[in-house]
Amino acid sequence: MESTHVAIIGSGLIGCSWAMVFAAGGFKVKLYDIAQQQLTTALENVRKQMKELEESGFLKGTLSAEKQLALISVCTDMKAAVEGATFIQECTPENLELKKKIFSQLDLIVDDSVILSSSTSCLLPSKLFTGLKHVKQCIVSHPVNPPYFVPLVEIVPHPETDPSVTEKTYALMKKVGQSPVKLNREIEGFVLNRLQYAVISEAWRLVGVFQIIVERYREGMKLVLNTFGPVPEFSGEIEQKINQAMSEKVPAIPKHLGARREWRDDCLIGLAKLKKQMKSN
Repeated sequence: MESTHVAIIGSGLIGCSWAMVFAAGGFKVKLYDIAQQQLTTALENVRKQMKELEESGFLKGTLSAEKQLALISVCTDMKAAVEGATFIQECTPENLELKKKIFSQLDLIVDDSVILSSSTSCLLPSKLFTGLKHVKQCIVSHPVNPPYFVPLVEIVPHPETDPSVTEKTYALMKKVGQSPVKLNREIEGFVLNRLQYAVISEAWRLVGVFQIIVERYREGMKLVLNTFGPVPEFSGEIEQKINQAMSEKVPAIPKHLGARREWRDDCLIGLAKLKKQMKSN
């Protein structure tokens, strides 16, 4: 992507975290919201986070915190915010009508080269983008919250999305240090939340708790879980495919298995150290 200008629509937690990701990658970032005070607060929070990360040695990228902060500007004018951008990441609340309104507005002011991306966690691209003039440029880039600290990004195309848009989005995410995963087709909840909601659903049945999580994400969870099929038998053709894929990634010979176990143990040791540090703080 030739331009180094990215626009972020929405300055909440996800929007701010995306702004930090792109600034760490050396991109100029325009952070858009409808209220100046919201943007002022967002920029203050970003500055505070970046300074703390720099002091602790966990700041991403090769630039200093000050240089990364200098790449981020704020704007209450959507047209001005997206002018010159080649990638636009929408980060508004998880509300279908609100997001459709945002993309309808963007559809009227962007050119034929910009990529329009949404951070939605479970709304289908076909429900978000169908009917837009620039539908071929639309895609979902669903991050884990917050994307600055958890690099996984699910890339989900609309049925009409141009394949080059998927590839460019994937390349961009890799460039800024994320770990993108491409889905071949849309499905409610994508992959991450289908797995997560299945676990939460069973935890609910077993324990009957998770009130805060369910209150916030209840409707999205119900939407996704209603699409689940019957409980699988965990055998047959799917089992064979999984076994084959796992064997290709980690051949069942002592050398490879031993190395994989060492890697796993090193990760668990690091996690244990982090938990201990968090408790001591």
